[in-house]
Amino acid sequence: MQNSQLPSRARLALLPQPRLWPLWAVLLTALTLTLGYVVTSVRGFSPLELTVDQQLSRDHDPFLTALALGIDVVLSPPGIIIILGVLFLFLLVVRRSPVNAIAVAAVAGIGWLSSQAFKLAVVRPRIDSSLLTDPLVSEHGHDSFPSGHMSFAVALAVALYLLARGTRWAKLVAIIGVIFALVVGLSRVYLGAHYPTDVLGACLGSLAAILLFIGLWNRYGLRVLGSIRVLNRIGPVPSTPVTAPRERSYAPRHAE
Repeated sequence: MQNSQLPSRARLALLPQPRLWPLWAVLLTALTLTLGYVVTSVRGFSPLELTVDQQLSRDHDPFLTALALGIDVVLSPPGIIIILGVLFLFLLVVRRSPVNAIAVAAVAGIGWLSSQAFKLAVVRPRIDSSLLTDPLVSEHGHDSFPSGHMSFAVALAVALYLLARGTRWAKLVAIIGVIFALVVGLSRVYLGAHYPTDVLGACLGSLAAILLFIGLWNRYGLRVLGSIRVLNRIGPVPSTPVTAPRERSYAPRHAE
């Protein structure tokens, strides 16, 4: 069954899958880890990055400060769990789309949780807030890389785009998602909560986790969901195997 043949309430039974997705997932993971090890191992790298946070700390604006602090609270772990729960229940109960509900929550959740794995692998110390002119938050520990807030922002933007893909809302959702992720990333540096590379690493790591999940979802997702019989009482769960769409090849055709 092709993606176009799936009912709208189960459209995410099949997610767009790039060619050689395992390779892309491995490369993005390696790139994230390499970046993390470089910023923690190269002497002078963190102090150099700190100058960006210090400069922003000297020029805080009341509106931007309120916005950044609001993002800090809303995208905290409890806030993220609430967001995922509301989104999941809306798609499951209101839209009666169990497949879409699980797929969206899984993409956003796995993209976010990937940051915890990378934090454990890299172990980068947090910024010392006493070095900033006007510290707005005080973070402690060795879990600076990558930013969990940014990981979730990227993952949520991707999940909502996948949900809107193929509809008239797709372009708008993509634009809003990019803006949202950029604002969240900038807010983390503005607050002095993260170094710029923590934000970059979050983008790479989140995408790596999402690519890995998509490949596994397309292969095993319907088998698992089909075994949960109660889902069919809520909404459609396709039983026919689906074929993951590949990226189009733009190589010129030979003249016949």
